[in-house]
Amino acid sequence: MSAQPSQNGHQVSDNHTSGNMKKPSFFQRSELTATLWTFRREFTVCMIFSMVVNLLMLTPSIYMLQVFDRVLVSNSQVTLVAMTLIMFFLFIVMAFAEWSRSRLLVRAGVRLDQQLNSRVFNASFEAYLNQLGHNPVQAFSDLTNVRQFLTGNGLFAFMDAPWIPIYMVVCYMLHPMLGWLSLLFAIILIIVAWIGNRLVREPLEKTAQAGVQVNTFVHSKLRNAEVIESLGMLDDLRRRWLTRHQQHLLLNSKSHDIGSRVQASTKFVRYTFQSLSLGAGALLVIEGELSAGAMIAANILMARALQPIDLVVGAWKPFIAARSAFVRLEELLAKHPERPAGAIHPDPKGHMRIENLVATAPGRETPILKELSADFPAGNVIAVIGPSGSGKSTLARALVGIWPNVSGKVLIDGEPIQSWSRTELGPHLGYLPQDIELFDGTIAENIARFGAIDPDKVILAATRAGVHDMVLRFPRGYDTTMGEAGNLLSGGQRQRIGLARAMYGDPSVIVLDEPNSNLDDAGEAALVKAVQDLKAQGKTVFLITHRTQIVGVADRILVLRDGSIQIYGTREQVIAALQPKAAQPQPAGGAAQPA
Repeated sequence: MSAQPSQNGHQVSDNHTSGNMKKPSFFQRSELTATLWTFRREFTVCMIFSMVVNLLMLTPSIYMLQVFDRVLVSNSQVTLVAMTLIMFFLFIVMAFAEWSRSRLLVRAGVRLDQQLNSRVFNASFEAYLNQLGHNPVQAFSDLTNVRQFLTGNGLFAFMDAPWIPIYMVVCYMLHPMLGWLSLLFAIILIIVAWIGNRLVREPLEKTAQAGVQVNTFVHSKLRNAEVIESLGMLDDLRRRWLTRHQQHLLLNSKSHDIGSRVQASTKFVRYTFQSLSLGAGALLVIEGELSAGAMIAANILMARALQPIDLVVGAWKPFIAARSAFVRLEELLAKHPERPAGAIHPDPKGHMRIENLVATAPGRETPILKELSADFPAGNVIAVIGPSGSGKSTLARALVGIWPNVSGKVLIDGEPIQSWSRTELGPHLGYLPQDIELFDGTIAENIARFGAIDPDKVILAATRAGVHDMVLRFPRGYDTTMGEAGNLLSGGQRQRIGLARAMYGDPSVIVLDEPNSNLDDAGEAALVKAVQDLKAQGKTVFLITHRTQIVGVADRILVLRDGSIQIYGTREQVIAALQPKAAQPQPAGGAAQPA
C-alpha cells in the first residue's frame, strides 16, 4: 500500500516495518560495506607493512647466497660479521612490521565492533520483534566471525599472495629456468587450490547453515524449560534436536574430510615441487650454470613463493565462514535500516485514534484486525472485550506500535505513532503484555525500566500496583534480584511488578493486556484502585480482558469479534446493547460478554 499523509501533513507508510528501502545500485555500497570502507586507510597501511615483510623475506636467501658465494670463497670474517649484522637489523625491521600490522588490524577490529555493535543490536532486536524467527545471538556471532577474520592470519595470507610474482622474478634473475619452473609450479598449485575450493565451498556453507539451525532450535526450546520439564517433553525434543545435531555433525565431518584432503593434496604438491626445484637447481650446478649458494637461495625463494598459496587454502574455511556471516549481517542491516530520529513532539495528552487499522500475520490468509476505526478520548478508561482469537492482544500491540504487519493509522494526539522515536515515546507509554517479561536485575531496575532510578517514582508505581508491601517483605526489598525473566517470582508477583513498570513515570497512555489473569481478589482490588487513580489523573487506559468484572471501572467498552468492532460506545450504551443478547444474569456494574 502507498503512504498516506496524516492530517498534520506527516507522511506515514502503511507498513512501517518494510520501510522505503531502495534497491542499491551497482556502485552503491551497502551499510556494512560502507562501514568497512571507512577502514581503507588501516588496510592500506597494513598492505604497506605486508610489502615490507615480504621484501625482507628475501633476506635469508640473499644472506645464504652471500655466505656461500662470497664469504666461503674469500674467507673474510669481517664480511661475515657485517652481513650478519645487516641480516639481524633487517629481521628486527621485519618483526616490527609484522607486529605493527597485526596490532593495527586488532585495533581496527575493536573499532569495527564499536561502530557496528549497537547497530547490529538494534537490527537484531527489530528482527526478533517482527517475529521473523531470527536468533539474536547469531547476529553477534556473525559480527565476531567477521571481526576475527579481519584481524587473523587468514587476511595476512591474502595480503601476502600478491607478492608471489616478486619471488618468481628473483628466481628468474638467478636463472631463467628456475623462474619459469616456479611459475609452472604456482599455476599447478593454484589449479589444485581452485579445484579444492569448488569441492569444499558447498559443504562448508551447508555446515554453517545447519549449525545456525541447531543453535536456533536450542535457543527457542530452552526458553520454555519449565513447560518442557513439567509435561515430560524433554525426550521427544531431545530426539528432534539430536536429529538436527547429527545432521550437522555429518555435514561438518564431510566438509572437514574434504578440506583435509584438499589441504593434504596442496601440501603434497607444494613439498614435491619444492624438492623438484632443489633437484633442478642441483642439475644446473652440475652443469656449471648455477652456484651452490644460488641453488639453496632459489629453493628458499621458491618455497616462499608457494607458501602463500598453501596459506590461502588453509584460510579458505574461515574465509567461507566469514563471508557467510558477512552476507547474513548485510541482509539483516538492509532489512532493518536505522530508524530515523523522528520529529520532536510535545508531551502527549493521551488522545488515541485508529483509522482503517488492518493487522496481518505471515502465513495467515485473513487479517487479524479488519479496518478498525475508533476514537478514544484522553482521560478515558477503555475496556476491550471479546472471545479468544478476536484480536484483542493484536490491537494492544498495534496501539503501542509494536505489531510489525499493519496498515492504516494509529494516532496519538493526531500524530502517527510511527512519527515518534521509541526513545521519545517510551516514557509516555505504559504497556503490560499478556506474557509478562521481566529481566535479570533488581525489582527497582525492572520497575524503572532499567533507566535512572528515581526512588520516589519507583515506590509510587509499586504502591499504585499494590506491590509495595510485598516488596518490603523480601530480605533486600527493592534491591532483590529476580533472576532471568523474573523466574524467582510467582506469576501473580511478576504481573503486579509488570503493572508497576507500566505505570512508572506517569505515562499518558497505559495499555494493559489481561492485567488480572494471574491476580487473586486482593490483587484485582489493587488493580481496580490503580486504574481509578490513573483515571483521576486524566490518563488514557486500555483494559484488554476476558474477565468482565473489571470493566465496571471503564468509561467506554469496545467489543471485538473476528477482528472487527462489533460494538463501541460508552459503558451504558454497550451494556444496554448487549443486555438483550445475554444468556444469563450479568455481574453488578459489569458489561455482558458478547453474544
